[in-house]
Amino acid sequence: MIDLNADLGEGFGRWRLTDDEQLLSVVTSANVACGFHAGDPVTMRRVCDLAAERGVRIGAQVSYRDLAGFGRRAMDVPPDELAAEVAYQIGALEVFARAAGTRVSYVKPHGALYNRVVHDAEQAGAVIAGVLLAGKGLPVLGLPGSRLLELAEGAGLPAVPEAFADRAYTEEATLVPRGQEGALVTDPEAVVARSVTLARTGVVASLSGTLLAISARSLCVHGDTPGAVDLARRVRERLEASGIRVEAFA
Repeated sequence: MIDLNADLGEGFGRWRLTDDEQLLSVVTSANVACGFHAGDPVTMRRVCDLAAERGVRIGAQVSYRDLAGFGRRAMDVPPDELAAEVAYQIGALEVFARAAGTRVSYVKPHGALYNRVVHDAEQAGAVIAGVLLAGKGLPVLGLPGSRLLELAEGAGLPAVPEAFADRAYTEEATLVPRGQEGALVTDPEAVVARSVTLARTGVVASLSGTLLAISARSLCVHGDTPGAVDLARRVRERLEASGIRVEAFA
């Protein structure tokens, strides 16, 4: 069994980046932007309503406060400030999830924050403090072997390792920075094949060709990738055709 997640609600005002309605017919977990890197109250409410209607689990995708940079710029935020901002984002999304008759089921950092908490114990600890401040023992989604998941387990929170179908890996099993050539896997068939291999064997090749062991309970297909809906649908169909059950982890 594996969960299939995507980043959704990545719009602001009249601008929309992700095809939320179509992706919610494919994925089992929705990482919903909470207003700091993308998203606004109307978008958050709409995505929560659609997710609840289709039985998709809602996750708070928390970020540095960086609308202009889409949350992908490195920032140094004091730990107490970051913890409060993480709790704030979770709380905002929870209002709309509850209004839709469901709840926030997990937390996943976005962009620069996601990559920072792989190695930075202070920032990772602030994210965990924010989850705890929000008042729930929510599962935390992150990179296998990251400080984030290590600290989540230490705090008694479920730690959920995830893999990426459409992102390249370094030899250290971290994500290749987006500005580097080859960071995105753009061949649809390669994405589909990687997804099945990851789900069945827990192995993926790094950008240099080294085989990596990646134990994951969730698989991410980015919602802002060109052709994301068709790609996500092909991934799910191939997983199920290979005998792999696709369902939410939480």
